[in-house]
Amino acid sequence: MIHDEMYHDFSPFVDSEVKMPVLFVGHGSPTNAIDDNEFSRAWTDATKAIPRPKAIICVSAHWETDGTRVTAMERPKTIHDFFGFPQELYKMHYPAPGSPSLALLTTQIAHGFDIREDSNWGLDHGTWSVLSHMFPEAEIPVIQLSLDRTKDPEFHYALGGELKALRNKGILIVGSGNIVHNLGEVVWKDTAYDWAIEFDEIIKRLVLSGDHDSIINYPDLGNSAQLSVPTNEHFLPLLYILAMQDKKEVIHFFAETVTLGSISMRSLRIG
Repeated sequence: MIHDEMYHDFSPFVDSEVKMPVLFVGHGSPTNAIDDNEFSRAWTDATKAIPRPKAIICVSAHWETDGTRVTAMERPKTIHDFFGFPQELYKMHYPAPGSPSLALLTTQIAHGFDIREDSNWGLDHGTWSVLSHMFPEAEIPVIQLSLDRTKDPEFHYALGGELKALRNKGILIVGSGNIVHNLGEVVWKDTAYDWAIEFDEIIKRLVLSGDHDSIINYPDLGNSAQLSVPTNEHFLPLLYILAMQDKKEVIHFFAETVTLGSISMRSLRIG
């Protein structure tokens, strides 16, 4: 990778008067990429309320690494990181360009965090299943930020706070995961366990009250938290988005269903 700024065009990412909102999307099953349902329609409608971004950064639950990485290739590949789904899903591609310049800017703007550029990953389904509905033309540059599996929730929240400055540069930042995500308890019908509904509602109340500390320390929220977040990779993207909230910014929920027994599709916009 070339790190000299003279080889990178940062001009599209100057500060502007318009602050971009940030999104957390409960992405659920990969089939939402090809389905016309309440979730895919909500994702499409969500873009009607925001300015068109210059570029997109997605923090996806499906890219965990040792250390933090950011995709820095010109043409990220579409990754089909699942199995046992309809063949139509494997034929789907999201050919959005990447942005090596934005990748480098991301490494620089996160002061005190060691973010490394990556040329091997691409766009996994946590990103393209959502963006294929939000921006189906696939013309806006997209990069992904990985989740450092070795770090605690406080680290991820703090890193999100550092990246907040990118909101002033026309960058849309999307966290893609699920507040409740327990694949071991999934049932393939539209239903929800009581504990899944309980935890989803707890997080909703905490988000609306601005109690980020309690969300960061989610294991202390009781048995419903333990069942809803058996592993935290789907929960952590929410922390990045909450860390970017300014005081008095309004929360807008654009999906609020718990389905498949143990999957929360709750999605929200800040700003």
